[in-house]
Amino acid sequence: MEAKIAAIVEPAIEAAGYRLVRVRISNMNGKTVQIMAERPDGTMDVEGCEAVSRAISPVLEADDPIDGAYHLELSSPGIDRPLVRESDFETWAGFLMKLETSRLVNERKRYRGKVVKVENKVITVERDQPAYGEPASVEIPLDAIAEARLILTDDLIEASLKADKARRKGRGDVELDDEADDETGGRPSH
Repeated sequence: MEAKIAAIVEPAIEAAGYRLVRVRISNMNGKTVQIMAERPDGTMDVEGCEAVSRAISPVLEADDPIDGAYHLELSSPGIDRPLVRESDFETWAGFLMKLETSRLVNERKRYRGKVVKVENKVITVERDQPAYGEPASVEIPLDAIAEARLILTDDLIEASLKADKARRKGRGDVELDDEADDETGGRPSH
């Protein structure tokens, strides 16, 4: 059902100038459809959520893919964002994350560590706390990943703040001091 809703709303989200991060359905407050979206530069604000809501509401009403009443919730990915696309793993390589696979990979389903390589639809994770006798590095096919999310760390917060300052500086929203001159241009540094 989530994939069906994503296929319905993604063209409208893209036409509005945003990109779909993911769709989740939960039984919270009856039934809730959470649509997570962001601008191409990774930002999102209340006005952006409103714009996406206006873009997708007519499409969801026309297709009516969900039986019964539901709550529509729009949100941004946030700092400890989910990693969904191959490009997410590339962009956020080097930052601590946790992931769960849909099938056993090296006799495990849960991993925690940093992505050190993304190649041929496979990510290589350098594990931060491997158990005795387990490999420190593991290759995980992207199609085996059920869920992956960044872990909130000081490094992630610092990189996100720097990227936000660089984006705001690029838009002329804020004056920054000389420390911002060595920024990464909106991409996380690590």
